[in-house]
Amino acid sequence: MARLLGHRQTKGTVTDKPNLMLPRYISTLLTIFLYATIGVLARTASVSEYYVAGRRVPAIFNGMATGADWMSAASFMGLAGTLYLSGYQGLAYVMGWTGGYVLVALLLAPYLRRFGQFTIPDFLAARYGGNPARLVGVLATVLASFVYVVAQIYGVGLITSRFVGLQFEIGVYVGLAGILVCSFLGGMRAVTWTQVAQYAILIVAYLVPVTILSYQVTGIPVPQLTYGLVLQKVQVLEEKIFAEPAEIEARRIFRERADGYYERILTLPEALDEERLRLAEQIEELKSSNAQMREVVALERERRELPKSSDAAKVYWEKLMRDAALRGAEPEHHLTPYPSGGEEVSNPARLNFLSLVFCLMVGTAALPHVLMRYYTTPSVREARTSVFWSLLFILALYLTAPAYAAFAKYEIYSTLIGSSIAQLPVWVSAWGKIGLVSIEDVNGDGILQLVELALNPDVILLATPEIAGLPYVISGLVAAGALAAALSTADGLLLTIASALSHDVYYKVYRPEATTQWRLVVSKTLLLVVAVLAATVASQKPATILSMVAWAFSLAGAAFFPALILGVFWKRANSAGAVSGMLIGLLVTLYYMVRVQVDAIPWLGIQGIGMEPWWGIQSTSAGVWGVAAGFSTIVLVSLCSQPPSKATQDFVESVRYPELEAS
Repeated sequence: MARLLGHRQTKGTVTDKPNLMLPRYISTLLTIFLYATIGVLARTASVSEYYVAGRRVPAIFNGMATGADWMSAASFMGLAGTLYLSGYQGLAYVMGWTGGYVLVALLLAPYLRRFGQFTIPDFLAARYGGNPARLVGVLATVLASFVYVVAQIYGVGLITSRFVGLQFEIGVYVGLAGILVCSFLGGMRAVTWTQVAQYAILIVAYLVPVTILSYQVTGIPVPQLTYGLVLQKVQVLEEKIFAEPAEIEARRIFRERADGYYERILTLPEALDEERLRLAEQIEELKSSNAQMREVVALERERRELPKSSDAAKVYWEKLMRDAALRGAEPEHHLTPYPSGGEEVSNPARLNFLSLVFCLMVGTAALPHVLMRYYTTPSVREARTSVFWSLLFILALYLTAPAYAAFAKYEIYSTLIGSSIAQLPVWVSAWGKIGLVSIEDVNGDGILQLVELALNPDVILLATPEIAGLPYVISGLVAAGALAAALSTADGLLLTIASALSHDVYYKVYRPEATTQWRLVVSKTLLLVVAVLAATVASQKPATILSMVAWAFSLAGAAFFPALILGVFWKRANSAGAVSGMLIGLLVTLYYMVRVQVDAIPWLGIQGIGMEPWWGIQSTSAGVWGVAAGFSTIVLVSLCSQPPSKATQDFVESVRYPELEAS
């Protein structure tokens, strides 16, 4: 054991030879084969089995399946990376997501199970009387779930491209095939039992590397208890690194670069012509001096990537200016709460932290693919119990994520920063090939400063075994766990979208007389179409995994949370109020999200649509505005229009006060 734990990779000496890649191939392929086998064995032609697993899933297994459904690529891959990059601020995700399950247990899960049926739009239609609420619910379900599933398929692409050696775009579609074999034949029945297996794999894969790393660094294999000691070491390293003259110089260069981009923007369109001329002269100079071809190719690529118009150049240089200014800013310590503003209530960092916690909580309590899981239990009591098991299983990962961030940061600060750029570990270039790690020696000293290293947060967990020099079998285990997390959530999301379209639109609205066979055929066809569309979007690498997931939570919270809560606890809420509230909440969230996140939509010829965040609240917390607008609209419209019928109010009573069940 000591020999295993003492194994460390030497810088510059490790290569991804086929025999070293073998554990990664085996781990990913064997787990996909396992999921496919479960999916085939659980195939069904029953509507009840396909949509809600026959309502026969015991609480503990439903808790495991919910945990796997919940712990997506965002939790498994993105959370540790976000905590690494943002420190204290990243705890908003841990607090919001776990707090959301408290809302689920207290406010929604038992009441939805009491109602029964198959989907969340089913409940909206029954509560608010008719198809308008159902169709708006379908729209919100598809939109939020699609954004979420794109993030999962993007994660699958990262895993397959690094650990199986496929091109990212090809890896996306290979991963898609793995997703479909789990859900296509057996629906919720297959997805449930596949997710039980996936939870077991992903939690072992998550805990093993950081447990070994904890033993290496502290001598105690309990990272959840020891990472506080490591954070103290990180604090000491930060003090040393931040004060290095070379580090200070590199940050100054980035600030000057940001000023340069600002000057270019002010002098458009002349600055664009000057930039083209400068690059052309440099290319000719290098060619005449017989410089290395790669330098010429790099400049030619830079010239090709220059914007074609002044408007496009403004957007392009503004992005580069913000990136450079961010890297040149004064560094913040890992443990600094609400950086650059202290504890003032008006501090944008504090407001953004609290609004993100809020959005993640209400988004958790409104995610259709999570709420659907409580339709699969045999009873209301089992639904409540399964929420307890879900929280327990999720706790194992969320208590460990901060430890991952601490140990990864300690390893990078102590072994990578200050190294010679010519002798960096192989993992740096390996992850750099797929665009998740980049290094720029801005001060030209040949030594890696902290500011010269750019890490995508999605790489931290996947690369931790390589960063720490752990055996290759651990890398394979992490790849299998990450794949399980992405596949499990993608299965549930795709099934949710297909169920909403086939059950709520095709069967309930368009063709109520459809046979069971046709309903399943339509559902499976739609599942396939949506999966291919999501893979196509994911192959474009639209954003980081955690950003896309946070957007999905904001959309779900704004659309569903007010309508569901008021639908259960306020009998006066009516159809007009619910439909108006869901639409306005969704539109407000989309408006804010797009305006803050996007400066231009080049393929539509739209430029200059970006805006500054209100009170510093970022696009990932856009739902805070949508939820407020949704609640206000439902209350006002309901009070200004006819109350719901006596039958509807009796329905609310029956959902809120279920009959006592036998033990």
